[in-house]
Amino acid sequence: MPISKSSAKPVLSTRLPAKSRNSPELEKLVSEALALAASGSKVEDNFWEKKLFERLNRLLSNQNQAVLDAALDQTFKSQTAAFEILADAIETSSESLVYEFEGKHYEVLLLAIPMIAQTRYAIPSGPIRTGLIAETVEYLKEFIFTKQIHLSIVPWLYSIDQIPQSHSQTRMLLEKMAKSAVEQADVVYQLKEMPETVPVLADPRFILCAVASEIGQPLFIWQAEEPLRLERSLALKQWQAAMHSVMSELLPGCEFEILLPDAFFTNCREADKRVRPLSLTAAVNYLESSLGVTPAELSCVVAPFGQEITDEFRISFAIKGHPEIIYGVVWPLYDRETVSMDDIESGGTGNTTIELISDTLHLAGVGDVFKHAMLFTPEMCEDCGVPLFPNRSAEVVHAEMPEDTPAQQLLFH
Repeated sequence: MPISKSSAKPVLSTRLPAKSRNSPELEKLVSEALALAASGSKVEDNFWEKKLFERLNRLLSNQNQAVLDAALDQTFKSQTAAFEILADAIETSSESLVYEFEGKHYEVLLLAIPMIAQTRYAIPSGPIRTGLIAETVEYLKEFIFTKQIHLSIVPWLYSIDQIPQSHSQTRMLLEKMAKSAVEQADVVYQLKEMPETVPVLADPRFILCAVASEIGQPLFIWQAEEPLRLERSLALKQWQAAMHSVMSELLPGCEFEILLPDAFFTNCREADKRVRPLSLTAAVNYLESSLGVTPAELSCVVAPFGQEITDEFRISFAIKGHPEIIYGVVWPLYDRETVSMDDIESGGTGNTTIELISDTLHLAGVGDVFKHAMLFTPEMCEDCGVPLFPNRSAEVVHAEMPEDTPAQQLLFH
């Protein structure tokens, strides 16, 4: 499967012992990624891509996540182009495969169907009843996929805490769903041991499905030939309209938007991007209703966090005139979203991410927004594991609601 030499980020970044770092598989994987990055022609690209994907398929099928993480870590530090290529290739190999059945070969792709939800209560996750699954499959076949596809769907509404958390876990789920889709076989999903969902005010939810077609045949309806072809934008509108009643039952008490089904890693990132400004608006609404303050009575502190480069922003909320941090929101960065030290030191003038954070807060009614001109180390609370947030004095502290706040679980994003 050809890959583009574009920016991507791994699901996990794990520090590994030297033995894993220096294994023969690791050395060969890094060598092939470096060779592909140095290639000057498509013919040579094809040669190295074939070797790279064959090795990745073996590593993923054997659940050898340690080698993948070590290779990403090694290339990230010294070979940016190779890191980007390797990250793309690992994601591609994790979310897609070729499945052989009865003499035919099928391309299978793991997809995520994201829903961006906001509520003042709790965003549901968990089992989806059979009738809603049947409706979802019907609408997928009518508005998203071509007629000849094979489909498998997990009857579970996933939170971000419950989706596969590594490339190997993603591939393991894909292999199980590929068998279900192509062979129409019953498979058992381990749904009873799902991690607990962290309650937040705005968060994505996902339905996961696998779609398969014979090699060379289109998967999506916008890939089909006329007159069966349906443009992507029109497919989205019809899909959203059809799924509204399904989503209303799955997400009671929530405002929501359902996105177009797409590849697993692409849509996980897209969902998290889309929920970021919503999380800030939801935080302002939550504090307004819980504390009886207006948005104008709130102040915010915005700070970049990362080890060497900015990986995320943390936004702290306080009551104007009081130093205590009462709430916090994490704003992660993805793909080509970069923030330089010059951007940080200048207060973000001209940087689209910092401006978007500021504009979102201002539109929500928060006029007092303070931006730190330094990079913070991403610290977490040792007792409860939640992120620590910056105050105006450049300290990172635990966000604590006032003691007289009406009883309700503290929420973070």
